[in-house]
Amino acid sequence: MNKTFAAVGTLVLAAFVFAAPPVAPPNPPLGLLKVAWPADNPYSVEKVALGKLLYFEKRLSADDTVSCATCHDPKYAFTDGAPVSTGIRGQKGGRSAPTVLNRAWSLNQFWDGRASTLEAQAVGPIANPIEMGSTHTAVVAKIGAIEGYKPLFKASFGDDKVDIDRIAKAIATFERTVVSGNSPYDQWKAGKATAMSPSAIRGLGVFKKAECDACHEGGNFTSNMYSNIGVGINAPNPDLGRFVISKDPVDWGAFKTPTLRDIEHTAPYMHDGSVKTLEDVVEYYDKGGTPNKNLDRKVKPRNLTKTEKVDLVAFMKALSGTGWRGITEPTSFPQ
Repeated sequence: MNKTFAAVGTLVLAAFVFAAPPVAPPNPPLGLLKVAWPADNPYSVEKVALGKLLYFEKRLSADDTVSCATCHDPKYAFTDGAPVSTGIRGQKGGRSAPTVLNRAWSLNQFWDGRASTLEAQAVGPIANPIEMGSTHTAVVAKIGAIEGYKPLFKASFGDDKVDIDRIAKAIATFERTVVSGNSPYDQWKAGKATAMSPSAIRGLGVFKKAECDACHEGGNFTSNMYSNIGVGINAPNPDLGRFVISKDPVDWGAFKTPTLRDIEHTAPYMHDGSVKTLEDVVEYYDKGGTPNKNLDRKVKPRNLTKTEKVDLVAFMKALSGTGWRGITEPTSFPQ
């Protein structure tokens, strides 16, 4: 009996000693902080691989036509290049698709911050009747019936059970690897004097002079807070943004401040996609936004010169980085 226990103990010890250690998360590109991985959803290579498949998986929608990537396409810097997104059966949403880039550092998700985590955000569109038009129950049954997914769930979670929490965790894990950094600005800040053009360097000064950094602050160029800048506020039935979620009058007409990382590639702009170019964005802010009862006090006329406006756009374009450009849709999916 003792020999049996000794043998079992030896096998357990051997398994412990020779088991492959977990692979550490990749380091972020220059200019970004390390990702704070959630304790209940740590990084793993297997989960990233599963999450990527699910991100591009059209079978998450009711009629197998819409995936996360339909509205957040790597070809358009993880947006869709449209003023508002098109969901299942050609239905139009009311807002522009925000980029997935650097969502790992976002405190809340969606323009109105209604999801507190990437996991919650990841499965929201599945049950939205305009976006993917399905239900969590139906999607779990559909994905769970696909034999090719079972070993991928087992590799990621220890067994092959499929549930909505695991789908959310896998997609969120993949999304936390969709990052943008190592831009000309980051290289310039790190000491490479020629990384930014003279115009972009001047534009950084304009960025500070015009107090753009009051909202677009830090390494990700966002405060993660909400501001009313007046966009769309004079529409017959204006989108009131964060106020609909919080019911706090201070949030009336306010929307989340987006990152400026790769802003050059995420047109059109604003929550409703109503501003076509960066030049138009600068003009909108320079005039002081659209007056309304809750306009953010930081939004006011700036009276920038033509040269300052050109330089400011040059600086924003210098925030285009790397880390996401090699991500493409999988060529095949589990069957």
